[in-house]
Amino acid sequence: MTVLDLLGADDATDVVPPVVELRAAARQFPGDPPVNALHPADLQVCAGEYLSVVGPSGSGKSTLLNLLGLLDRPSSGEYLVDGIPTAQAGERERAAVRAQHIGFVFQAFHLLPHRTVLENVLLATIYSGVPRTERRDRAAEALDRVGLTHRLDFRPTVLSGGERQRTAVARAVVSQPRVLLADEPTGNLDSESSAAVLELFDELHADGLTLLVITHEDDVSARAQRRVRITDGHLRELA
Repeated sequence: MTVLDLLGADDATDVVPPVVELRAAARQFPGDPPVNALHPADLQVCAGEYLSVVGPSGSGKSTLLNLLGLLDRPSSGEYLVDGIPTAQAGERERAAVRAQHIGFVFQAFHLLPHRTVLENVLLATIYSGVPRTERRDRAAEALDRVGLTHRLDFRPTVLSGGERQRTAVARAVVSQPRVLLADEPTGNLDSESSAAVLELFDELHADGLTLLVITHEDDVSARAQRRVRITDGHLRELA
C-alpha cells in the first residue's frame, strides 16, 4: 500500500495524528566538515493550528521548509504526514502527496506571467487531481476567497505585489490542502500589502486551515498561535 493509499484510508482509531510531524529529523549536507543544516528536531503541527517558524538568514529555515514540503528528505529521523511515514515513498508518490495535501506560498510568487490570474489557479487544480467538471468553479471560488474576482482575466505582470501574493494564496488553497506552507510570504511586499496578506492568513486559519509560516520577521511570526525559533539548525519552541 502506498503513502497516498494510507492517507486516503479511514482511520479506525479515535486518535487524530498531527498533520505534519518530525521525529528526530535531521539534515546534514556532505562537506569537510559536513554541514548540519538541521540538527535532530521534533515538531508536531496538528489540524487547525497556526505555527510560525522564525529565524535569521542561514538559520536552517529553507532546509526545514524543504523537508516539510517533501522537497527533500531527512538524513536521519522521520517525517510523517497525517501519521504516515514518508521515508520510503518514491519521488512520484511524494510529488502526488505534495500536490494533493500541501499548499505552498513563496516570497517570489512563482506565477506564470503569460497566463491570466484564473489560468494560474486552474493549473493547480489539474496537478492536484481536482475533477475536470469542478476545476473552473473551484478556481473562481478560491479567487473570490482572496478578493480577486475583479482580476480573473488580468495577467500577473499588471497586478500589484499584494494582488500577486493573494493569487498565489488562491492557487495554494484551491486543492483544499491539509496544510499551507508559506515561505517568507511578505518578503516582497510593502507594509500595507503585508498587512492584507496576514489578515487573509488569519481568516484562513479561522476557517480551519492548518498554517505553517516561515519568516525572519518577528512581527509576522507573532500573528501565529504557536511560535518556534530556528538558530544554526536548532529548533526550539517559544513561549
